[in-house]
Amino acid sequence: MSKVVLDTNIVLDLFVFGDAATAPLREALHTQGLQWIATAAMREELARVLAYPQILKSLQHHQRTAAEVLAQFDAHAQCVDAAAKASVTCKDADDQKFIDLAVAHGAQLLSKDHAVLCMARRLGGLGVRTGVALAP
Repeated sequence: MSKVVLDTNIVLDLFVFGDAATAPLREALHTQGLQWIATAAMREELARVLAYPQILKSLQHHQRTAAEVLAQFDAHAQCVDAAAKASVTCKDADDQKFIDLAVAHGAQLLSKDHAVLCMARRLGGLGVRTGVALAP
């Protein structure tokens, strides 16, 4: 089973915005063909972001609650211990935890963050595929 690490924006697209681009990801999570790994810090970040005023408006618009989104996180993500610092460093310190976990587990890293995506070549050298959507 392939492992994947999802950054917070991808989780929002998946469980708040219902972005059509996340349909293959949603299907893979539901059929259990993909193992989403995350840490307690990633869940805490999601909870914090779900309280942002602009996200609260989106939750209302899509008729969802923060509790429902966190329940989806809990239902689909396998919580693992935080990983040690990877040999590569992200310009955005908030994104480092996603990189560290992906490198430690050889997982695909899905992100929309430019600071992460611009590291694709270096991460690829460490066995981590990076992108905004699932790689075949």
